[in-house]
Amino acid sequence: MWSILKPKQSRPALPAGYRVYAVGDVHGRADLLEGVFARIDADQKAHPARQPVEVYLGDYIDRGPDSRTVIDLLIARSRRRDIVLLKGNHETYLLEFVRDPEVLRGWRQFGGLETLMSYGLRPSLNPGNQELAALSAALRQAIPRAHFEFYGGLLPYFSLGDFYFVHAGTNPRVPLAHQDERDLLWIREEFLVHEGYFEKMIVHGHTPVHDPDFRPNRINIDTGAYATGRLTCLMIEHDRLTVL
Repeated sequence: MWSILKPKQSRPALPAGYRVYAVGDVHGRADLLEGVFARIDADQKAHPARQPVEVYLGDYIDRGPDSRTVIDLLIARSRRRDIVLLKGNHETYLLEFVRDPEVLRGWRQFGGLETLMSYGLRPSLNPGNQELAALSAALRQAIPRAHFEFYGGLLPYFSLGDFYFVHAGTNPRVPLAHQDERDLLWIREEFLVHEGYFEKMIVHGHTPVHDPDFRPNRINIDTGAYATGRLTCLMIEHDRLTVL
């Protein structure tokens, strides 16, 4: 078994000049995303950073009502800001469904129907085989090319300084350089109960919490935006952590 590192004497920090704005799971809440944009812009205007970077932790779609609009907003934002877009497990459902209609049988339990409706489709609550095939084909036609490029370009993780940004978490038994993408998108209990130190501070979402959860080895910023109306943005500069 790979041995984890011992705790560092100093707090985790970013390189000089960098400021990261890390944003938790959006889940179709375009209204909250626009609010986060406004908070980031106001903070940057009041206290400019030389190298501001926005990091979005995945799960942009499903559950909330405006998945398509969320993607439009992030595409537009990426044209004028330095942003990093990570992949969440919910984005994998969409990409798999356009190839395999059967995926909707599971996906619909996790907000997939709301995503289909955001792209103009009208699925029934429990579609049969014929409808599944028709919906898959219709979604393939309804998704703009720019959106397919967006989904296809999402990254599994982002690392900067002493911080490692990822959707779900990391396998504590595997070095960061050798993580399996499925763990990065889906891992839960094994990661969450781990109390040892990782090579870097892990900033993640995936598992909703009432308030941002700061631990010695990880920070969870998924505050269940689609249900709670609170989309968390964590600002990191050097070793300072601030929730905007």
